[in-house]
Amino acid sequence: MNTEVTTKTNEIAEQLPQLDCGACGYKTCGLFAEFVEHNPNELKRCIHLNGKTEKLQNMMACKSCATEKMAWKDNLQRDFDFILDCFENEPGPRETMLPYNPTLVKELGVKKGDIMIGRPMGMSCGCPITHCGVVTDVDARNGVINWCVTGPLKPRTEGFVDIGYYVAQGYEGIIKESKVPIQLGMRYWFLPRRCMLQWRHSGLVNAITKMKDGSLKIRIEGLFIG
Repeated sequence: MNTEVTTKTNEIAEQLPQLDCGACGYKTCGLFAEFVEHNPNELKRCIHLNGKTEKLQNMMACKSCATEKMAWKDNLQRDFDFILDCFENEPGPRETMLPYNPTLVKELGVKKGDIMIGRPMGMSCGCPITHCGVVTDVDARNGVINWCVTGPLKPRTEGFVDIGYYVAQGYEGIIKESKVPIQLGMRYWFLPRRCMLQWRHSGLVNAITKMKDGSLKIRIEGLFIG
């Protein structure tokens, strides 16, 4: 085994979103990492990087990608104001959701650590993608669930709880880069870092904490896609 090549592949894989969504044509992010190690110009196949490829570009010395800059456009070429990144050491975006049938939380025995699927409705135009994720907190009294939205690989391989349709009540995450100043009480267009469709969302910022590194920890509610 070529240890140098394996190490480089692992380093590339660590910078990929770990969604294993298959949109790039490969079953897992790990397999895609092996491919782009030898075909760096194909890095653009990963729609979730959204231009944030500097570390990978340096790693692969990809001259053709080096001039790539943030376009601040979603997959449908619509403007947005900032990217909502995941919290460190969490597997995906943190979302608060309320099932259309909250009694399912008790009936299905949903608990922290469960792998769950469901489709968000109630946001403008709705999201056509079934979301998959890991439950981080459950309020069984009113049916509210907090979870980290991830890719579909875990449900495919480890089984899942199907919560059905739900309303996305809020997102929490980190803003590391933005096109405009972020203010409390203002509504913005934003792009969740690991949104599989790469469509912009809109929401009202109702909590902001400035972190030591200059990033912003925020909570966004009143969501819709548009």
